[in-house]
Amino acid sequence: MSEAFNLPPLEIEEYSLKNGLRVVLNRDEAVPVVAVAVYYDVGSRNEREGRTGFAHLFEHMMFQGSENVKKAEHFQFVMKAGGTMNGTTSSERTNYFETLPANQLPLALWLESDRMRSLAVTQENLDNQREAVKEEKRLRYDNQPYGQIFDLINEMIFRNFANSHSTIGSMEHLDDATVEDVQEFFRIYYAPNNAVLVISGSFDPDTAKE
Repeated sequence: MSEAFNLPPLEIEEYSLKNGLRVVLNRDEAVPVVAVAVYYDVGSRNEREGRTGFAHLFEHMMFQGSENVKKAEHFQFVMKAGGTMNGTTSSERTNYFETLPANQLPLALWLESDRMRSLAVTQENLDNQREAVKEEKRLRYDNQPYGQIFDLINEMIFRNFANSHSTIGSMEHLDDATVEDVQEFFRIYYAPNNAVLVISGSFDPDTAKE
């Protein structure tokens, strides 16, 4: 005999800033932890023919430093504070997130705002992360049994280019990409008016708004 499992209602507040950034707040004091995620409305569906793999490339580029955060410091700041972080890419969106002790919310907001405003999209970072993506493709696709099956399924299901091509993209397209190509992709899609900031956990909404 089963019993009903009732979860408490979520306390959700939504609003937009003057720069177009949409904000979602969810206060939950169950544990002294806060999670911050930024969702960008860009995925592999936004890529054009001959320039695939850019959305996933930025999953790597976004950790390569910005004006006030040096290369690898994003990881160091979060891990030293006792947190975790990562990013994911899909055909519809990319997102980046940190989970930290509740008193470290200002750190997460600073890190996210700095790379949204001033990511270091340089030739050096492009070259390094291009190779990192190639290695990931070899590991997760090329050297795995049936590693290509999901790409083939998408090609069979979808008739339009936006949805039929692989999220990880073409290595030839990444090789051909210039730093100017990648900078343009960042300028178009990685802006406040194309993003949603989500804060969930133990925090004071009024303080977060400051």
